[in-house]
Amino acid sequence: MKILITGISGFVGSHFIEFLLENHPACEIHGTIRRRSDLKNIQHLLSRITLHECDMTDSHSLETIFRNDKFDRCFHLAGQSHVPTSWIRPIETMNVNANGTMNLLESVRHQNKNCRVLVCGSSEEYGLVEENEVPITEENPLRPLSPYAASKVAADYIGYVYFKSYGLHVIRTRAFNHEGFRRPEDFVLGKITKQAVEIGMGKREVFELGNMDAKRDITDVRDIVSAYWLTLEKGTPGDVYNICSGKTYSIRELLELVAKTAKVPSNVKQDPRFLRPADVPLLLGDSSKMAKVTGWKRRFEMNDTIQDMLSYWRAELKGQLAEIVS
Repeated sequence: MKILITGISGFVGSHFIEFLLENHPACEIHGTIRRRSDLKNIQHLLSRITLHECDMTDSHSLETIFRNDKFDRCFHLAGQSHVPTSWIRPIETMNVNANGTMNLLESVRHQNKNCRVLVCGSSEEYGLVEENEVPITEENPLRPLSPYAASKVAADYIGYVYFKSYGLHVIRTRAFNHEGFRRPEDFVLGKITKQAVEIGMGKREVFELGNMDAKRDITDVRDIVSAYWLTLEKGTPGDVYNICSGKTYSIRELLELVAKTAKVPSNVKQDPRFLRPADVPLLLGDSSKMAKVTGWKRRFEMNDTIQDMLSYWRAELKGQLAEIVS
């Protein structure tokens, strides 16, 4: 089976490669990267995959990839995935996430119509959720609260259009927050775990964070990628599936958990730089539909995720210190 992963060099892409190599070693793995993509996350995997240079906004490069290689599966991970950045570069975010998805599906339609495609969406699409609407099912109204969320709603519905209008095998997912080692510090648990290690090393005195009251449903990235695989294999074309843990943590609760695990004080200072113009107060999902269809079960608990992320940052920061000393 020949598989294409768009945005393969990112946080999720690197874990997806490892999942495939461990569980489906016969697969031939291809991935798209941009010209200046940082390959750090997948450096140890380069000899086992094939890379294609491609910008999702360039329809010609996508057409060429699908013309030259006939893929059986495509997992569409590429995009601008950082909510705060979407407030700074909203047009770019919409172009990459929405138009990029359309370019991908146009290429599949013209060059590789039998390829199954997973359009990976986000729980941010739900946006403003009322208290009586949790846990959130796939039928909940979409009320996006950021340019990023709006761009993912557009990509989500574009996937449905290409299923309905052209008969493409497109399945959509809405993954709630996912974390794990290699997660950049731009994302909340990456930020908290890195700062915890820095406090332990004497490099900073307190945590610096934004909104402490937002509540998020968090799943380990390794469970997310296994869900992506199962959903594309067993899900119904045209349908949409939540992927989540069904349990929420406030940012304050995450901070306390990380500080306790790292054995550092949990003193925190709110930094206005990390506050958003509009923030989603609560995201708690219901993944029973996807689990029933695919048989998916989570393997990792929050303590596993936090331990792995702390170990990752300790190794990273020690490496940085070694470079400075040398």
